[in-house]
Amino acid sequence: MTTSEKLYSVNGVELCAETFGDPADPAVLLIHGGSASMLWWESGLCWKLADRGLYVIRYDQRDTGLSTSYPIGRPGYSMRDLAADAVGLLDALGIDQAHVVGQSMSGGTALVIGVDHPSRVASLTFVSTSTGAGDLPPSESMPHLDPPDFTDPASVEEYVVRSMEAEYLGHFDEAAARDLVRRDMARARDFEASLTNHYAMSFDGPVNGGFGDLTMPVLVVHGGLDPVFPLAHGEALRDAVPNGRLVVLPDVGHGVPAARWDDLVDAIADHTASR
Repeated sequence: MTTSEKLYSVNGVELCAETFGDPADPAVLLIHGGSASMLWWESGLCWKLADRGLYVIRYDQRDTGLSTSYPIGRPGYSMRDLAADAVGLLDALGIDQAHVVGQSMSGGTALVIGVDHPSRVASLTFVSTSTGAGDLPPSESMPHLDPPDFTDPASVEEYVVRSMEAEYLGHFDEAAARDLVRRDMARARDFEASLTNHYAMSFDGPVNGGFGDLTMPVLVVHGGLDPVFPLAHGEALRDAVPNGRLVVLPDVGHGVPAARWDDLVDAIADHTASR
């Protein structure tokens, strides 16, 4: 079964979440990257995880989807607040502990949860993310895109679609991308805030340490062709955590396409089962 979307009151804000599967199964909390609402964890992927015996939770972080939105350029939160939101959402759902999956920018949020709230985390999975170390390779071959005209929905749609094209490389499906972007735009409280505010917040890290202080099992999943965080970022993350394990998806860029969902699901399901 799946619940319908529901708004939860967490830390003084509203967060919209949706669940898939049996609440009696181990919970997995999916946190997507900067500007991405829960729709970016597409329902087909969520059902594949649920079919592997996981209770899947996807949600809109602040400034995405139906969750609380802030004035453009003035987010009233930091990355630690987003981590506290994730823990608060588990409280609202009555879940003591979850397997946490953080993608791209939200790898930082997952790190804060794992270091500062370790009792709530059964395992961590980092997807297409980085330690942020200064000696790692810069982004590769990412085109320069002029900011869209936010008064023109077609301009905004084209901007996000072209950004996706650069990230998904040879697996880009333009029709599917446009469908996702249109649904995301139609659903958002303020889509300009969605595209702006996550990058304007304070990127504060954990209070109680860093990657080397994680005590739960850690999996790193990384695309071999990731142009945003080249593979060296995933390798560095694996090496930064105790007993880290890296799964490389050789022909994948920054976003994991539908054609590789089964590989991602296998990696997450095997990792969570081992815990």
